[in-house]
Amino acid sequence: MKIVFAGTPANAAQTLRALANSAFQVVAVLTRSDAPVGRKRILTPSAVAEAAAELGLPIIKSNQIDDEVREKIRATGAELGVIVAFGALLDQAALDLLDKGWINLHYSLLPKWRGAAPVQRAIMAGDPETGVTLFQLDKGMDTGPIHLQIPTVIEPGETTGDLLQRLTQLGVSGLFELLPRIAAELSAPLAQDPELLRSLPTADKLTRDDARIDWHRNAIEIENQIRALNPEPMAWTTLDDDAFRILEARALGATDWQTLAGEESLLGTVTIAKGRILVACGQGTLLELKTVQPAGKKSMAASDWARGLPAGKKAIYV
Repeated sequence: MKIVFAGTPANAAQTLRALANSAFQVVAVLTRSDAPVGRKRILTPSAVAEAAAELGLPIIKSNQIDDEVREKIRATGAELGVIVAFGALLDQAALDLLDKGWINLHYSLLPKWRGAAPVQRAIMAGDPETGVTLFQLDKGMDTGPIHLQIPTVIEPGETTGDLLQRLTQLGVSGLFELLPRIAAELSAPLAQDPELLRSLPTADKLTRDDARIDWHRNAIEIENQIRALNPEPMAWTTLDDDAFRILEARALGATDWQTLAGEESLLGTVTIAKGRILVACGQGTLLELKTVQPAGKKSMAASDWARGLPAGKKAIYV
């Protein structure tokens, strides 16, 4: 069975490498056009484009599947499309292009967390589990019938980067299980529940406001936010009117601030107690900072940052 692979980021590139080094025949790779990266805005190929070039696979670069791209795909003789985070919806003409359609690998247990940021949203919400879903693509946003799902727990302290790596491996395993069944026409996908599609939360694209910490929230919610936004775009707050990133932190739970910190603290105030860097959060909770990144500096241990504070000064976030 000939496959055209569509994807853009690093986890999709990892999936492509696994498929290309297996018994499956990848005949072409579709990925988004080169995009400006960094302060100098240098045009840079996607991670999938780089992987395809290393593998010697034909590459089609486009941000949408128009008439020209459809003709290129048709010319490959592919029977099935596999999509992993391509970054664009397919219209009906594209969906009808291949005999066996398109399989989408999505990093949640659909129909929950349909959309662009399922891993981040699951961690931010404090979900105990997530997983991968392989489904037949249709015109909706992750609404097609489901071929296969693989659940997994979200481990304590796990960041989006950690979890995405595990989900990528699960997704590859799922593809290796599903693709032979599709080739033999033995897979019968099940439609998603329309009521759940309407009622369950969607994984909307992250905004800068999503990454800003609100110290009125409790420490567990803030820890989840920090984990969800690591490695990108990173949770942030302000310190002396400058953006201040928090890369790693742990919630201590409901605590008597006066007992632990030695004094009553205001929300967003940092104190040092027995070598621990603590921030007062909502509902009487404390967040212990582990790794931070002050504006214009590299990431560092929170204890090293705190030692640089002037004697007797407390850091106050707003």
